[in-house]
Amino acid sequence: MSGAGEPTGPAAPSRVVDALGTWCPVPIRLLDRAARGLRAGAVLDLLATDPLIRVDLPAWCHRTGHELVWLREVEARGRDEFAARVRLTT
Repeated sequence: MSGAGEPTGPAAPSRVVDALGTWCPVPIRLLDRAARGLRAGAVLDLLATDPLIRVDLPAWCHRTGHELVWLREVEARGRDEFAARVRLTT
């Protein structure tokens, strides 16, 4: 699944948020906590297993004004997982 575009942007994120095995609303809470104190332009990568991230992450980006660079679904370890990149704008 591709969100706002193809996987592009900085080679390395400022932080990786591992929300694998957690369910709504935990992935967004972990992402929000990781974003605190970072400057505009910082990049966060999110790893999640909750399929609701396809709805929750774009909504969080819209609400906070951050940019969803990409969101994709991947098969890993025999299960569907989601990987996303967010660029902080504020």
